[in-house]
Amino acid sequence: MATLILNTTAANVAANSILPDPSLTNSVAATDKNAITNHNVTPEHHHPIVGDRVIEGDGTSQDVWQNWQGLQNLPRLNIAESFPLHQRVCIFAPHPDDEVLGCGGMLQQLAANGNPIVVVYVTNGSQSHPDSQIYPPQKLDTIRPQESCAALKVLGVAHNVTTIALDLTDGDVFAQQAQFTKKLAAIIQPDDILVTTFIHDGHPDHEATGQVVTAFAKQHKLACYQVLIWAWHWATPADSRIPWHYASRFDLTDEQLQRKSQAISCFTSQITVDESTGNPPILSAQTIARISQPWEVYLYEPQP
Repeated sequence: MATLILNTTAANVAANSILPDPSLTNSVAATDKNAITNHNVTPEHHHPIVGDRVIEGDGTSQDVWQNWQGLQNLPRLNIAESFPLHQRVCIFAPHPDDEVLGCGGMLQQLAANGNPIVVVYVTNGSQSHPDSQIYPPQKLDTIRPQESCAALKVLGVAHNVTTIALDLTDGDVFAQQAQFTKKLAAIIQPDDILVTTFIHDGHPDHEATGQVVTAFAKQHKLACYQVLIWAWHWATPADSRIPWHYASRFDLTDEQLQRKSQAISCFTSQITVDESTGNPPILSAQTIARISQPWEVYLYEPQP
């Protein structure tokens, strides 16, 4: 597994920053970091970026999703047909773990089919544990990429994957959209197929990543798929905030699901209690159950 790091200096980030609203300059970064861990933003007080797509409480249960007939009726995604072998697939992970949480099954199938694969880590996920003595940012900056590396090995795809670290600031991707787009131009090839997080996934960094990547794909007429990750938490069956008419599901084999579940266990920093703060795991048992279904749902809007 080869790794390339594209560094971003503070000066370059500042010079190329774009915020969704200039009035949010002083508040967005702090709010983003706490969008999941502190659960202090309620639907009555919309998050300045994600609005009412707030990740709080236990979320919609695994059973509710399993029993929704609409999910059963989704067309199946045939990866061999939709991802030709000669085309490289670039999977964008806002944080190290998102490539497995969202695309653990797809990664295995792409590797089995022989597609060249690039996993692009937008940030190193260093802000996942505010005020933690066990997981301070400088430690997470190293630990989280290592956890992803271990997870890719468990999936059995490490030898098929090249990884690229964009090194943008965790929790503040919206403020770095111009820099993000510039880096994409240096990475993406004309025939690449892009896979990114849903533009309305509910986590600010996920939404920023999805919006930047999909905009780039439209501009350059590239195929682009969006994967649902945190949307399973805040959404409900038939939720009108998700364009289900663009959705298809990839069904994992028993072996693929088992490997995905084992790979998720590699993200120790995200699945254990932080004893220094008393905060619960970032990935709760309910979250892991929702993401460990025998299917992954992708949104694909055909290019005009």
